[in-house]
Amino acid sequence: MSGSTTRPGSGSGSDNADSDAGPAAPAPAPAPTRACATALCRGGYEVASLPDVTLADLASFVPDAPSITGEPTGLGVVGMPTNLVAAASEQRLTGTLLGYAVTVRFVPVGFAFDYGDGGTRAATTGGASWSRLGQADFTPTPTSHVYAAPGTYSAHARVDYAASVDFGGGWRPVAGAVRATSAAYDVRIVEVRTALVQRTCLENPRGPGC
Repeated sequence: MSGSTTRPGSGSGSDNADSDAGPAAPAPAPAPTRACATALCRGGYEVASLPDVTLADLASFVPDAPSITGEPTGLGVVGMPTNLVAAASEQRLTGTLLGYAVTVRFVPVGFAFDYGDGGTRAATTGGASWSRLGQADFTPTPTSHVYAAPGTYSAHARVDYAASVDFGGGWRPVAGAVRATSAAYDVRIVEVRTALVQRTCLENPRGPGC
């Protein structure tokens, strides 16, 4: 009797299917990374946080004191306005603060006057002359003062500066205000008396007020 016999493991049965599948597919390659454009993504650096700054830290940065003058210069009349004028401007100082190079900016934001007789006044500006204000002499201004008695008074002006610092990345405000006071400005207050007469003092040297 003729025929064929298939034995386990000898032939091309299903047990040998793996040998006919061919080599395994390679693993996918990793996605390419983009080249670093700046030094910040290359590693090997530290990001330092800038320090908080207080007014106490600015002790070595001193803005200029305001100047002060008056109208009439050095004089005033009892019972009439004496016009005092102070001046201060924005200032920028450079140096080192808490180990960093810094620029400190001072901007005047308020003024206060001490007239020397106990009177004081706060103002948003340092004031201006009568002519600049378009006013007549001896008229009230936002910074003028009326002295009640003759004498010599030492007046002062104080300016409040708002401070801010720049470490190279923009201005950062500092809480509070830095104050600077002017030198003394002496005002001599006099009395002025007038009298109506029939003749001038040249005509009558012994007349009232002559």
